[in-house]
Amino acid sequence: MIKKKNKQKIGYVQQKILLLLLGGVLLGLTQSPKRYYRTFTVLRKEWQSINRRALDDAINALYRSQLIEMKENADGTTTALLSKRGRQFAITRNIRHLKIQRMSTWDKKWRIVIFDIPESSKTSRDSLRLHLKQMGFIELQKSVFVCPWQCANELDFIIEYHNLRKYVRSIIAETIDNELALKKEFKL
Repeated sequence: MIKKKNKQKIGYVQQKILLLLLGGVLLGLTQSPKRYYRTFTVLRKEWQSINRRALDDAINALYRSQLIEMKENADGTTTALLSKRGRQFAITRNIRHLKIQRMSTWDKKWRIVIFDIPESSKTSRDSLRLHLKQMGFIELQKSVFVCPWQCANELDFIIEYHNLRKYVRSIIAETIDNELALKKEFKL
């Protein structure tokens, strides 16, 4: 007998809340002040765009579905935190839809990702390759990918998701010897 997983349906506002809470977690891991400020600005703008009544309803539904936890503070306020299950749900949901935004004007720089991941992490290595291709990278060699658009945040997210930081390097280059073919491939 095959068991079907009970897929939980999450509404648009609930998804947005989970991703914003995840953004808060990632904000805590950010070491670059510039990236911290940029991320904080985007998160604040997104929180402000949610209708307050829809926000209250969505938070209650997320609490009932155990995707968030509520913590009472000493000053009488309540803080919503992602539960472990909520964090997994938000990351999995986000990684499937991760795309690199094409720049309106290309800055004439190539983003190159290289990695040397051991055989013991073959599944993560294959998953990284798949995600890089889905995001729009082109495979130059088995462990070398290239993209012409800014993608540091997306790349960091993928690397952290797969816990491959010590095996992956990124390079920004001004020229590549097969640049004409790549420009054609990326329609530049």
